[in-house]
Amino acid sequence: MKALILAAGEGTRLRPLTSNIPKPLLLVAGRPFLSHILGALSSQGIKDVSILVGWKSNKIKEHYGDGSSIGMRISYLEQKERMGTAHAIGMAEGTIDGPFVCINGDVVLFESDLSRILERFHRDKCTVMSAVRVPDPRRFGVIEEKDGMLTRIHEKPHKPPTDLINAGLFVFLPNIFDHIRATPLSPRGEYEITDTLNELASKDQVAVQQFQEDWIDVGMPWDLLRANEMLMSRQKRRLDGIVEDGAYIHGEVIVEEGARIRSGSYIEGPVYISSRCDIGPNCYIRPSTCLGPGVRIGASVEVKNSIIMSDSHVPHHNYVGDSLIGERCNLGAGTKIANLRFDDRNIRVVHRGELIDSGRRKLGAIIGDDVKTGINSIIDAGSIIYGESVIGPGAKVRGNVGPKTRIL
Repeated sequence: MKALILAAGEGTRLRPLTSNIPKPLLLVAGRPFLSHILGALSSQGIKDVSILVGWKSNKIKEHYGDGSSIGMRISYLEQKERMGTAHAIGMAEGTIDGPFVCINGDVVLFESDLSRILERFHRDKCTVMSAVRVPDPRRFGVIEEKDGMLTRIHEKPHKPPTDLINAGLFVFLPNIFDHIRATPLSPRGEYEITDTLNELASKDQVAVQQFQEDWIDVGMPWDLLRANEMLMSRQKRRLDGIVEDGAYIHGEVIVEEGARIRSGSYIEGPVYISSRCDIGPNCYIRPSTCLGPGVRIGASVEVKNSIIMSDSHVPHHNYVGDSLIGERCNLGAGTKIANLRFDDRNIRVVHRGELIDSGRRKLGAIIGDDVKTGINSIIDAGSIIYGESVIGPGAKVRGNVGPKTRIL
C-alpha cells in the first residue's frame, strides 16, 4: 500500500516559526514533524510515499530526497494553487493506482491508531476515515455516524451536531479520484473533501474509526508544545554523546552523538538533546525540552517544556519556560521569559491581529529566527517576536514585535 501526505500549506498561523521553514520541517521531539509521520507509516510496512508540497517545497525535497536514506521511496507532487482538500488529494491521480493511506501533514500520528485504521480497511474493504472527540469541534469537519458508518460530515459548523471530528487520516480506494472529479466547487470557492465524503456516505461507503490515542492538529504555535510533550512522553533513554562526570541525568533523556553535557548540568527527562549541542556547566533542563542541533545552553540557565531550534544560544543566567525559539537566536545574559499570569488565567496571545485564548495556563514566548536580546531584557508571557528583531539591554517586550524591529 502507498501513502499520500498533504503538506502543501504555508502554515501562516504558525508564523513567525514558518517564516523561513515549511511547517513539516519544524522541530518536534528531536525530529522534523514530518519525520514522525513517515516513521509511523514505515512501522506499518508503508514505504512508498508521495508528499504533496507547496510552500518552500525545495527545503522538504532537499531534506528527504528520494527517501533512500530512511529506507523509503519518496516522490513529490507540487500544488501551486490551493483549491481545497479534494483538489489536493486529486493531484495524486495517475501516480497512485491502488488503495492508499492519506494523511494531513499537520496531525500527530501514532502507530497504534494507524494500525487500527488499516485493520478496519482490510475488514470492511471500503473508504475509512479517522475520527476523534474534541471539546470544541466548531473549527473542524464534524461527523455524524451510525453503527460505525458515516452518515454526514459538516465543515466547521457554528452549531456542531456532535463532538466527533475528522482526524485527518484516511484509507481511500482508487475510485476516490472518480468521486473527486465529480465534486462541485463549494460556496467558499474550493473543492471540499467533505462534499466528496458526503456523496460516498449517501451510498454507505465510508467507515468511521475512532482514534484511541491522544490526538492533536498542529494549527497554532502553542500546539507544537503539546505535540512535543505527547511524542517525547514515549521516548526511551539513549546517551550517545559525551556526558562529563558530575552531570546528573534522570529519566528518559536522549543525548545524540556529537553533543556534550558538562559537569554540574541537571537534566530531567523526557529531554531531547541533538547533535552538536553544548550543555552546561551548572544548568537545569526540565521535562519536555527539545534542543535542536548546535544549541548552546550555558551556566545558570533554566529551560523547561520548550523547543529551541538549531544553532540558537541561551548561554548565561537565562530562564526559558514553555516557549518556542527559532533558529540562530541569541539571548543576552540575564534575559528572562515569563510564562505565567499573576491572576493564573490562561495566556492570551495577539495573533494575526486577533486576541486568542491559547488554552494554556503557562505559555512563554514564540520567537522567530535570528532574534537577539540584550542583557537583562524581559519578555512577557504570550509575546510573539518575529525574525531578525533586536531587543536591547534592559528592554521589556509585551505583545507582538514585527520583523526586523529594534526595541532599545
